[in-house]
Amino acid sequence: MKYTAPRRLHWLLTLSIVIILLDRLTKTWVALRIPMGGAIPVIPHVLRITHWTNEGAAFSLFANTASPNAVRWGLICFSSLMALIILFLLVRLGDRFNLTTIGLALIFAGALGNVHDRIAYGSVVDFIEVHIFSYHWPDFNIADSSVVTGACLLLLDTLLPKKTRSVKTD
Repeated sequence: MKYTAPRRLHWLLTLSIVIILLDRLTKTWVALRIPMGGAIPVIPHVLRITHWTNEGAAFSLFANTASPNAVRWGLICFSSLMALIILFLLVRLGDRFNLTTIGLALIFAGALGNVHDRIAYGSVVDFIEVHIFSYHWPDFNIADSSVVTGACLLLLDTLLPKKTRSVKTD
């Protein structure tokens, strides 16, 4: 009799949905409550909630290009393709609940959160601003945090030693 591991895909997709909802709620709140370019200090000289938009990729890469529409649709296509690949991987690995699958679920959510903004509004709302001493980190959002956290989990999983599995023979 073959043992079939319980499917955990629904938990991974639930995690993605929760992240997408948090991303949408926070971006909507910022857009409604903070004027463009405005800020609310949370921790003075360290953390502020701001309201900016990003028409480019990470760190506003490609934002000031001569063809912003091509960049927008290029980012939408690339992110959508990556989201589909990640969804395929999640379905294939859906019986596991580990650093890899959690990381993939987080990246999936972040990609979809920012793709939604690019399709619906043409840009992404960024609102978390961090200063560490004299260093100013570029503004980001929940979707960006989710992608980075997921990528860190994938990296961590590759760096951790793998457990050796013994193969049972009958």
